[in-house]
Amino acid sequence: MAKPFASSEDLTEKTETLEVLSDGVYALTAEGDPNVGAIEGEDFLVCIEARATPAAARDWLVKLREHTDKPIKYLVLTHYHAVRVLGASAFDAETIITSDTTLRLINERGTQDWDSEFGRMPRLFKEPEEIPGLTRPNLTFNDHMTIELGGDRGHLDLQFCGRGHTAGDIVVWHDRSKTLFAGDLVEAQAALYTGDAFHMDWASDTLDHVKAFRSENLVGGRGAVAIGNDACDAAVEQTREFLNGMITHVRAAHGNGGSLKDAFEATHKALAPKFGHWPIFEHCLPFNVQRLWDELDGLDWPRIWTMERDREVWDQLQD
Repeated sequence: MAKPFASSEDLTEKTETLEVLSDGVYALTAEGDPNVGAIEGEDFLVCIEARATPAAARDWLVKLREHTDKPIKYLVLTHYHAVRVLGASAFDAETIITSDTTLRLINERGTQDWDSEFGRMPRLFKEPEEIPGLTRPNLTFNDHMTIELGGDRGHLDLQFCGRGHTAGDIVVWHDRSKTLFAGDLVEAQAALYTGDAFHMDWASDTLDHVKAFRSENLVGGRGAVAIGNDACDAAVEQTREFLNGMITHVRAAHGNGGSLKDAFEATHKALAPKFGHWPIFEHCLPFNVQRLWDELDGLDWPRIWTMERDREVWDQLQD
């Protein structure tokens, strides 16, 4: 009998915590489930990430509305994965923003990714029947754009820092509060998902660019908010250590004529003592190793994950 996906058996509801990081700067964390956030402009809101379904997004907005009733003008999506974006309709935002490359990914693999992630992580898809279809932006940019917040609230920089978790990740920087919403380019004590990643780019220049903001509040894709320069640096370096550990052990197996399963077992053995207790470690690692193996085979652009391919890779790497 096939072993079920690790996250398909994770049915425990997580405790959500809304943190006010600075005046008008909010983050919602959920014990390793995807984080979301918002920043107040003078007379509008910028929301960051959308969750997997409108119902899940509404749960976040109920908490946000305890602090502000400003209308949502912008919804910024740091990258495309179904669990991050398919709840967008709940925000009723005037403008949905992504990078140009993220729009390319939505058009290329949006439907397959939706089916894949629903099969892997069903708990995150609260009331999935409400999803109206793929989320597409109505404003995109290449490398950088600015949102003026008005009054004395400063501005937001939306910045592409290099290929990483996907080809199109962006970060959201609020200089006034020194807050960085890093999306899944950084995880604070939560395992990385790298099934669509560019491991070598991410572990080097991309994380260097993220670290260079010198943030005092860093909201990663999952895990607790990092507070203070030292904690923000530590979150970046934990992410880099995870990536470099994968690169070292998968590359060794690949270069020595080993199999994909050899690479997975060596990587699991090496990373589990430090990272194995982190959220989604067991779930993500098989898919991570497969993508890194593809890169070492010379496949630069990630293959599309489908439900069938998920099952094939998972079964191949389980005992």
